[in-house]
Amino acid sequence: MQRDHRPAPARRRRLVEEMAEVGLGLDGSGPDHDLVLDELDYALRPRVHERRVPSFGAIVAPTTDAAGWEATTGLAVDRRDVGARPTAGARFYADGLSSWLIRWDADRDEGAVFDRPAGSERDLVVLAEAMGATLVQRHPSGTVRVVGSFGVFRWDGLRWHHEPLVSSWIDAVSAGATDGERDVVETLLEFAVHDLGARNIGATLLYRPADAPGPSLEARLPLPPPLAIGHPPDLAPLRHVMGQVDGATLFDGEGVVRHIGVRLVPSVEAETGVAGYRGMRHTAARRYSFDDPGATVIVVSEDGPVTVWRAGELLAASAADAPEA
Repeated sequence: MQRDHRPAPARRRRLVEEMAEVGLGLDGSGPDHDLVLDELDYALRPRVHERRVPSFGAIVAPTTDAAGWEATTGLAVDRRDVGARPTAGARFYADGLSSWLIRWDADRDEGAVFDRPAGSERDLVVLAEAMGATLVQRHPSGTVRVVGSFGVFRWDGLRWHHEPLVSSWIDAVSAGATDGERDVVETLLEFAVHDLGARNIGATLLYRPADAPGPSLEARLPLPPPLAIGHPPDLAPLRHVMGQVDGATLFDGEGVVRHIGVRLVPSVEAETGVAGYRGMRHTAARRYSFDDPGATVIVVSEDGPVTVWRAGELLAASAADAPEA
């Protein structure tokens, strides 16, 4: 099959160097590196038609049995032969939402159409894990993502941001938690990273598994509906409201929202004895966690990085938001 529109050697070399600088090695040592580079170069520099920049998505070098994809993703997957069409032509049909280009290897392409759009960052993480593949996407918003076993590399038009998979840091965050609490914390982290951070929605998520009253909170807004972090249909309205209000969102032990827009009021001891961290949102979260040591406080910065606090200590953070010395 004819292949065309590959990046020129010099441009390819610069792209390899750029990705190495942010922590993603595509130097040719892996069997899928060349294909990932081809698709990434296209996603970063798509063909523009009548001032419209198309979205795009490619699933590169799947390693799992395709017969199990539907069960693991919850999607109906209609795989389609692209015939003798060159890769450059097949890309025109892959929107990176409902339709995707599958690059099995250098000599075999295939199309895939899902029964619903699956283009959110959360969807891409699920797809990459289920298919044992690397996904390259140019979202309609213009964000470019590379997703795989290494996590998510996200290009916002100015810089790359790396989010490790939540599974790689959940142990540090959920130490000492019951199984039920661990599940809630992991889901909250996934929501923070792949729903809020991916959309540059700054937020504070406060998880209190204990029923006992906690430190002082100033609830400034009416009680919200009982949206549950573990119920996927509730995530869209929850994400939408959190993009419109300031303050923390309080979740109970079951992961159900109890308050939104909450002002965290530190004790005198916390205010005088706990140092600030970055801006007001992080400092308020840190001091609250000192006052309520059984709570887990997750902070999402407007530019994407996520930090997790407990008992006044930083438990984990995105690589781009590592703790200060």
